[in-house]
Amino acid sequence: MRHEVLKNISRVVIKLGTGVLTDVKKQPDLAQMELLVAQLARLRKKGLDVVVVTSGAVGAGMGVLGHSKRPTELAELQACAAVGQSRLMATYERLFGQHQINVAQVLLTHEDLEHHERHLNARNTLVRLLHHGIIPIINENDAVSFTEIKFGDNDKLSALVACLLPADLLIILTTIDGVVENFGKSDQKLISVIKEIDQNLESIAGGTTSATAVGGMISKIQAAKIVIRSGVPLVIASGHKADVLAQIIDCQTVGTLFIPKPTKLRGRKRWIAFFHHPKGSITVDDGAKTALREKGRSLLPPGVLKCDGDFSVGDVLRICDADGTEFARGIVRFSVEQIKGGNLPKSVIIHRDDLVII
Repeated sequence: MRHEVLKNISRVVIKLGTGVLTDVKKQPDLAQMELLVAQLARLRKKGLDVVVVTSGAVGAGMGVLGHSKRPTELAELQACAAVGQSRLMATYERLFGQHQINVAQVLLTHEDLEHHERHLNARNTLVRLLHHGIIPIINENDAVSFTEIKFGDNDKLSALVACLLPADLLIILTTIDGVVENFGKSDQKLISVIKEIDQNLESIAGGTTSATAVGGMISKIQAAKIVIRSGVPLVIASGHKADVLAQIIDCQTVGTLFIPKPTKLRGRKRWIAFFHHPKGSITVDDGAKTALREKGRSLLPPGVLKCDGDFSVGDVLRICDADGTEFARGIVRFSVEQIKGGNLPKSVIIHRDDLVII
């Protein structure tokens, strides 16, 4: 199965977590980074397009500013990130330079990916860098962002970058071997392949006690939901395992492989589904849910039970069933006031071209 899923990989996004980049003193672990960069360089020299999503800026800055635990105050987090990011990039540039490979720093915020023109511009920039044989090193723009820095340790960012390009594969390197059942117990077991993300799997995922990282396995499962729905496979594996990247690319049984959905979402559909903070929600009845999910229909007023939020024309909304479970997202054609006003008997509220089942 791995060979079938991973047999034609030419563009890969690799996320390096805080835990695999920093040492016990919260400083960049130079020996570990050197090993990882050597692996990345080998992939690049094999002809693969390589994109790195890096964590570690806050961790690197914590040591400089004297923090033993990750600060909770946003301004202090951003100060750590500002100090640590320059140190992190200087290290990457020096280490990749030893392999005659150039790198480029790309700092993104959620707004860069949500705004459609900036979204396309970010993609074009990354593709052009890859065309020139340069490895983009991407991080959240933590020094100015006030939303994403609070969660995820760049797991979500790596998933969004993989969807943005799109990539053929996302690899998330962390401090454990993958998704582990009964983690920390005598009968713990690595789950090698995951075909569906269900409630049982989410209950297996736990948080993290690391002083520098946030999110743990929970945020990685959320990242997996994004990429597999977009048609991109994901492997979660240990960044401390020797030659782990080459083993993954060679289809060896290492880490946990998430099998992507067979139908890939097109670029605009990916943008609608995953690159927005929805401005509200629309709850629909069972008939409308069936029409949207199974018949590819547009959303019409008779199927709407209620709507919530303060949204306007052109905003992305969550579409939920009567139980409150989100099953789709779409771009709305009317404001919340217009929909609640009820004078839209023959209008399309969300056109099927602007709607994605998730």
